[in-house]
Amino acid sequence: MAAALLLCAAPIASAAPGTADGHPPAHGAALYISDYTDNTVLRLPPGGGDPVTVPADGLTRPTGMALDASGDLYIADTGNNRVVRVPGDGGPQVTVDTTGLSRPIGLALKANGDLYIADSFNDRVVMVPADGSGQVTVPTSGLLHPNGLALDGAGNLFVADFVNDRVVKVPADGGPQTTVPATGLSQPTGLAFDRRGDLFVSDSGNDRVVELPAGGGPQRTVPATGLNSPYGLAFDPAGALYIADFNNDRVVKLPVRGGQRTLPVAGLHTPAGLAVPPGHDAY
Repeated sequence: MAAALLLCAAPIASAAPGTADGHPPAHGAALYISDYTDNTVLRLPPGGGDPVTVPADGLTRPTGMALDASGDLYIADTGNNRVVRVPGDGGPQVTVDTTGLSRPIGLALKANGDLYIADSFNDRVVMVPADGSGQVTVPTSGLLHPNGLALDGAGNLFVADFVNDRVVKVPADGGPQTTVPATGLSQPTGLAFDRRGDLFVSDSGNDRVVELPAGGGPQRTVPATGLNSPYGLAFDPAGALYIADFNNDRVVKLPVRGGQRTLPVAGLHTPAGLAVPPGHDAY
């Protein structure tokens, strides 16, 4: 069973934690990891070191995350049908003002603070405006358990339509929804854009990540080995790709220069979401 089908069920028995096969550089940005089974979010400090538990209260099955420029962390608290915001300045946790969410998963945040939420069991995406004017439903059609979300540089919204085995694009200008050209997707989950604008998709049912070039070139499979239901994706500003390898209890990094290594985070259990602060160096 693919990773996303587990998000509404009791936790499965986990595999042995991944082990480090290299050393992180001595500089960089923090990496945030939502640990689905352990109901926590971890922060891996710049340059490595022991992970720190983010002070978030009462999480149940956390999944998608998003960070704003001030360091506030948004977490999809999937099991509690809510999204919470943990301020970067250490202030008290806040529950985002939403209505009627059912198993929220993916999050995406615009630069102006508008928050998009994949309201998975309601088969919709909602947007919570930064100006406080109230939640609205994004105009989509035919979604079934939407999962990961991503915004491109032009503000177009991309949605991993999990049950329909596709990714859809919702234009920022209000134009009609379209299906992103992709071949052979099965239960897509995480989405992320690289610096070129290429879209990366966790093709969880096929245990792989695929790259869809911005210019419409041929789809390719990212050279990552041994994945088992990959989930969240994130890029750091240096261009390295991070993959939450859900059923292998690890996060892997694919540096721009090539290769693959497992991040040194002991005791992970089914990592789901990833987030890297904007505007920082690589981890």
